[in-house]
Amino acid sequence: MKDILQELEDRRHEARLGGGQRRIDAQHGRGKLTARERIELLLDDDSFEEFDMFVAHRCTDFGMDEQRPYGDGVITGWGTINGRMVYVFSQDFTVFGGSLSETHAQKICKIMDMAVQNGAPVIGLNDSGGARIQEGVASLAGYAEVFQRNIMASGVVPQISVIMGPCAGGAVYSPAMTDFIFMVKDTSYMFVTGPDVVKTVTNEVVSAEELGGASTHTRKSSVADAAFENDVEALAEVRRLIDLLPLNNRDKAPIRPFFDDPGRIEPSLDTLIPSNANTPYDMKELIEKVADEGSFYEIQAEFAKNIITGFIRLEGRTIGVVANQPMVLAGCLDIDSARKAGRFVRFCDAFEIPILTFVDVPGFLPGTGQEHGGVIKHGAKLLYAYGEATVPKVTVITRKAYGGAYVVMASKHLRGDFNYAWPTAEIAVMGAKGATEIIHRADLGDPEKIAQHTASYEERFANPFVTAERGFIDEVIQPRSTRKRVCRAFASLRNKKLSNPWKKHDNIPL
Repeated sequence: MKDILQELEDRRHEARLGGGQRRIDAQHGRGKLTARERIELLLDDDSFEEFDMFVAHRCTDFGMDEQRPYGDGVITGWGTINGRMVYVFSQDFTVFGGSLSETHAQKICKIMDMAVQNGAPVIGLNDSGGARIQEGVASLAGYAEVFQRNIMASGVVPQISVIMGPCAGGAVYSPAMTDFIFMVKDTSYMFVTGPDVVKTVTNEVVSAEELGGASTHTRKSSVADAAFENDVEALAEVRRLIDLLPLNNRDKAPIRPFFDDPGRIEPSLDTLIPSNANTPYDMKELIEKVADEGSFYEIQAEFAKNIITGFIRLEGRTIGVVANQPMVLAGCLDIDSARKAGRFVRFCDAFEIPILTFVDVPGFLPGTGQEHGGVIKHGAKLLYAYGEATVPKVTVITRKAYGGAYVVMASKHLRGDFNYAWPTAEIAVMGAKGATEIIHRADLGDPEKIAQHTASYEERFANPFVTAERGFIDEVIQPRSTRKRVCRAFASLRNKKLSNPWKKHDNIPL
């Protein structure tokens, strides 16, 4: 019996070494943690339960039968984050460069199936050289099996990908279908075709970092939601994000203790809006002053900065927040901001996370670049996302809400539950100057008359009261009481029940 137990321990020790000490040292030399070290940091102490530790590949071509390390390049299992269950897979770059084989894929598929069946999030720690070439089409089939599970799990359990090394070719499509993608600066990259192929086909000379590094994907492509300095910081942020999310689409997000008075009055908000309507202000100040103290978790902070998306807590409960940012492009909506916010709204709706919207939007960004790029369809994505959402929706208009952009930003007409406005709100078809030049075109040659008409238009329409008269605004509130009013609104909506007509699925304008 002792011999058998010793053999078990010996085999476990061998499995834990992955590709061997030399390759572990090389991994550390690149500033990267090993696959097991990452799991230890991500999960609560001693909570990890591993599956398939002794699985080995079955390939016999190209001398592969002589190298059959345990685990086959990926560590899978489940554990807890702050006591809540998650499933995790961590690719091991020390074993065949973390390349995906048939059995490697089967291990990932097993825990994804279990995650859906048991209603728990899936976290993938990606560090892989791609498909294992020696296995040919079997490795491609493995990727396809993983992709299918990403699709089936979408909207059922949260899926988070952390890119902690290379992720190239077909491997990129699994993270692309997950809900959130985090990257590590300088050590991770994602691209469909690498720098060498790009040079051969298009003659462009580009580095891996420029082509698909963390900076590229957080600022230009929007593929990634955030980038962090190192593995430790990235894993800490995943823990923080998971703590804001429900375990599945039938669960509620966790309620955490809070020490911030829901009725807190914030007098500084009374002076947040500048007296000059064209002067910007920082919308993040409003978000942070309304939220439970220190709870704001921004998503895609580096991309489309004219709109802000993220999570806050109100009375210890998770709320998704979308807000125009007047500091960038005057808060205009454009292609990128509509895509960014539309996807975020759909995630919140899929997982029953209420949505708070702060509005200061002068309209859609004009120009041939936007029109030729399809701003009509992209803008419709955000409109569609808000319109189909059945979760509690509370909207606060702080200043400008002009034209179609007013409608798009969670207006009463898109089934907004509580729609508030500050006294500084200007809700109209367009700004006073543009409206006056259309209505009083005959007086364009007389600047004095135009000025009078503009002042008259502003007095009549550049306020929230015309909209309130129609019932499109539920209440004009004092800025200082915004937190109190928003907290009470969401509290009253906790038992909201709303369903859309039966359909196989919708046809959102992609």
